[in-house]
Amino acid sequence: MGDPIIQIRHLGKEFRTVNGPVRALQDINLDVNEGEIFGIIGLSGAGKSTLVRCINYLEVPTEGDVLFEGKSLAGMTPAQRRKTRQSMGMIFQQFNLLAQRNVIQNVCFPLELARVPKNEARTRALELLRTVGLEDREKAYPAQLSGGQKQRVAIARALATNPKVILCDEATSALDPNTTKQILALLKEINRTMGVTVIVITHEMPVIEAICDRVAIIGESRIAEVGTVSEIFAGPKTKIGRQLILGDAIDQVRFGRSKRIRIIFDGRESTEPIISNLVLSCRVPVNIMYAATRDINGKAMGQMIIQLPEDENEARRVVHYLDSIQIPYEEVGENDI
Repeated sequence: MGDPIIQIRHLGKEFRTVNGPVRALQDINLDVNEGEIFGIIGLSGAGKSTLVRCINYLEVPTEGDVLFEGKSLAGMTPAQRRKTRQSMGMIFQQFNLLAQRNVIQNVCFPLELARVPKNEARTRALELLRTVGLEDREKAYPAQLSGGQKQRVAIARALATNPKVILCDEATSALDPNTTKQILALLKEINRTMGVTVIVITHEMPVIEAICDRVAIIGESRIAEVGTVSEIFAGPKTKIGRQLILGDAIDQVRFGRSKRIRIIFDGRESTEPIISNLVLSCRVPVNIMYAATRDINGKAMGQMIIQLPEDENEARRVVHYLDSIQIPYEEVGENDI
């Protein structure tokens, strides 16, 4: 990862309403590094969509600043800001395509605004449609496209002005799970091949898990915690972090005198976060009763005894998960620790 391409410093945003001021963001401080896929996750109303609009100054912050490649957006003239915004493509939840324009005309639109010559714009648009796998739909209109195809057009349009950053505001929440997977794979490929920095705003943990390098959790208008995805998933430090990762399960689970199993680590990669993946996949916590594991030349060796939830369905999910990833385990009695 490179140096920070976006630096957010003490950013705040307040909206004036008929019922008085509403504080949407409070003292936000974040660095997004060049070339990474950075996730911002929070519940509805946490302020994440306002934050993404403040990053490119579609919303002007009430206080604080955003630096793009070290240059302050607050200190720019409106014309300089518009120019900088061409380096930040944006993808929206509802696609925001122009219904009266066909696919290639939609992709060409930002190039028209940037006064790129027509032939050059068309060549660039066709190249981008090939990138997103829609070269055969250039004359189709948005109404003739599926949700996934519309989002591919929106991605091509966001890339038209050769941006250094793409901002994705809930870009997959209107799509079905299979289409979501395809769009996330496309964004990851664009990040890898073009070196474009991607900022993903979402309320869905699987989206963060699928493509992000680092993640910031936003709650009640503030940043609650920031770290690599594996760090945050393995040990969320805040209440909102635990709520987003584990849902309500953590408050409801009971252990009592429930089943205990011994997991055998016999040479899997030591960097594989087996227990945190298990908890995330099954959406229930487990109780670690005992652990003796070692990293030997990058391989995990040893054993761990965990207690399963008292609820039989939840316990069955954990066992099924261990079967599915082929982890050796055995049931043990209470005195076998």
